[in-house]
Amino acid sequence: MKLLRFGPSGHERPGLVDEGGKIRDLSGLVGDIGGEVISDAGIERLRGIDARNLPEVDPSVRLGPCVAGTSKFICIGLNYSDHAAETGMAVPSEPIIFMKANSAICGPDDPIIIPRGSEKTDWEVELGVVIGTRAKYVSEADAMRHVAGYCVVNDVSERAFQAERQGQWTKGKSCDNFGQTGPWLVTRDEIADPQALGMWLTVNGETRQKGSTATMVYGVAHLVSYLSQFMSLLPGDIISTGTPPGVGMGMKPPVFLKPGDKVALGIEGLGEQNQVCVTD
Repeated sequence: MKLLRFGPSGHERPGLVDEGGKIRDLSGLVGDIGGEVISDAGIERLRGIDARNLPEVDPSVRLGPCVAGTSKFICIGLNYSDHAAETGMAVPSEPIIFMKANSAICGPDDPIIIPRGSEKTDWEVELGVVIGTRAKYVSEADAMRHVAGYCVVNDVSERAFQAERQGQWTKGKSCDNFGQTGPWLVTRDEIADPQALGMWLTVNGETRQKGSTATMVYGVAHLVSYLSQFMSLLPGDIISTGTPPGVGMGMKPPVFLKPGDKVALGIEGLGEQNQVCVTD
């Protein structure tokens, strides 16, 4: 099942994609795509709905972030062996964890806003994991039961803010519109193996990233279990699991985004995003 949220920013309504690819309005049945709605029981109830009886939505509508009620946007650094190699950094002995501010979260086709003073705004296509039920001290064997599904994330990053100024990575990751999420939350039953998904990103039509979740150092089940040892993972939380090679800072010479650039990205089975870069 493909769940989504549509409408103006801050006023999104819940929806789904029917078998014919049309957007259907769920707002008469559920309040939003989050909380108990994305638990296994909630998703099972949605499966019992005949989508043909739901109101059809104009396909040109803006799509918002595909999940509501996110309490934490957790990111994993250097989690692809081939990306670690392009940065010249060692593969970490444990997952590198940092947070992206929730205020960075936006819709899949909302613009990338290049912040004031930025000279090194970069792109990162990533697999997002959406938590469906509370996870605390869970084993790797049980971890997937707590996953509602998956989505595409663009972990936009300002590299100078991230790495050339004092402090941690968060300030280079948290600018407004640095977290495009969606278009859909694809329920986990539709993805046979989250560690075997092709992923890609282009800038102005030129391929920059082309990889696979198969090269992740730490897979989805491990990450959910690992993170749950340090914090409770709650319904709607997003784990952005790292990026394959091809980011701008890894190019020789480095290449970064500028106003007017067009970024497109996608992951097999999870849809695609399209963004235009603008100034703040």
